[in-house]
Amino acid sequence: MTATIDLNLAREILAAQPFSVLIGAQIAAYGDGAATLVIPIRPELGQQFGYVHGGVLAYAADNALTYAAGSILGPNVLTGGFSITYLRPAAGARLRAEAHVTGATRRQAVCQCEIYAEDEDGSAVLVAVAQGTTRAVERELPSNAG
Repeated sequence: MTATIDLNLAREILAAQPFSVLIGAQIAAYGDGAATLVIPIRPELGQQFGYVHGGVLAYAADNALTYAAGSILGPNVLTGGFSITYLRPAAGARLRAEAHVTGATRRQAVCQCEIYAEDEDGSAVLVAVAQGTTRAVERELPSNAG
């Protein structure tokens, strides 16, 4: 397997993604085939009914799945594809996307993700689930990503 990265470098890589900065995403946990991404919920991330837009949930799944795989495959990974099922509307203080690797080869990982909407008090409700594949690529990270 490829050399893995630690939590600090994972956070630097996320901070080098302009869209992740725009969304306000942060990595809360990383390593051993798992990753947790947290996104503060704010009005700009909403849709017409006031719930978090499905695109934000899809972003959370995509990045959490890829980071979980990257903890096994190394930092040079890209999403191969994923599917997401929305279970209920998301509202509250923050989103928490928890992903883990369910199986991996040298160059590919299959991951699952659960996305929760949390209130200020930490109570959470499952709002979406996703599964995806991530592939190791032969490309180095840009120098500003770590």
